[in-house]
Amino acid sequence: MLKLLLNAAVIALGTVGSAMAQERIRIFSNWGEVTADLADNEAARSLAQMLPLTIEMSDHLRQEKTGNLPSALPELARQRDFSAGTLGLWSSDHFVIYYRSGRLPAPGIIRLGQVTGDVSIFDRPGPVTIRVERAD
Repeated sequence: MLKLLLNAAVIALGTVGSAMAQERIRIFSNWGEVTADLADNEAARSLAQMLPLTIEMSDHLRQEKTGNLPSALPELARQRDFSAGTLGLWSSDHFVIYYRSGRLPAPGIIRLGQVTGDVSIFDRPGPVTIRVERAD
C-alpha cells in the first residue's frame, strides 16, 4: 500500500512539475496581440529572464519578423523546419517570429516557443515594434 501511495505521489509531482515548467508570454504590437508558450529549454528560460522587452522587428523574406535581443541566449540544438507561429533564435541574439511555415538553410534555428494566437497579424510588410512580457 505504501509503495502504491509513493508511486501516485511521484506521478502527481511529475505532472505538476511539467505544468509549472510551461511559461506563457504575450507579444504586443500596434497590429495586435498574441500569446505564446515558451519551449522547455535553457534558451527560452534565459529569454524569460530578460522580460519585459521591447524589440524593433523588421520583415525578412515575407515569412518572418526579426529583431535583436539585448544579449545572447545559450546555444542549443537547432532545427531547420518551422511552422507559422514558431518563435526562434537565428543567431545568439537574433529573435524571430515566423508567420509562415517553411524550411531554413543550415544551421537552422533554436526553438524558443510557439504562438498560440493568430500569428497572421505579423503577415504584412514593414517593420513593427513589439513588447514581450510574461503572461499573467
